[in-house]
Amino acid sequence: DRRREAPAAGSPIQAIVKDVGEIYSRLLDHRPVIQGEIRYFVKEFEEKRGLRELRVLANLKNTIFETNEHVLPKCEQAMHDNLNETFKKLQAANDMIHRLQEKECEVRKLQADKVMAREEKCIAHWEEFMKEQQNKRAEVDEEHRKAMERLKEQYAEMEKELSKYVSF
Repeated sequence: DRRREAPAAGSPIQAIVKDVGEIYSRLLDHRPVIQGEIRYFVKEFEEKRGLRELRVLANLKNTIFETNEHVLPKCEQAMHDNLNETFKKLQAANDMIHRLQEKECEVRKLQADKVMAREEKCIAHWEEFMKEQQNKRAEVDEEHRKAMERLKEQYAEMEKELSKYVSF
């Protein structure tokens, strides 16, 4: 601005320069307008943003308060009730399973006792069978021995009779 005002104070060029400067600043130099718009935008943004963030924080505070005061106790109570009910059901199921296991153990023991009784009966039957076989074998051996003796005696007699005829 000082350079522009430095030439002759009353000359017509000065008025022209001044008018050209104003035209230039209005048409080509947008800095003051842009700076004003920027300041206005920042001011509006900060005010609206600040209010919006305050509303968001207030909503969060209300939500947290409501959750702590109302929802959380309800959830804890519901959880406690459901856990107690579930625990009772689990205990009942556990008792039923325990009884079933005891019954199964008794059934297995009865089956094992029956199997042992059958095995003992089979063993006794086998031993009796083997004794009977031994007795039969002894009888057969005795009959065979007697038959052999009779045959020996018969052959001995036949030899004696043959020896009578062989004298020639």
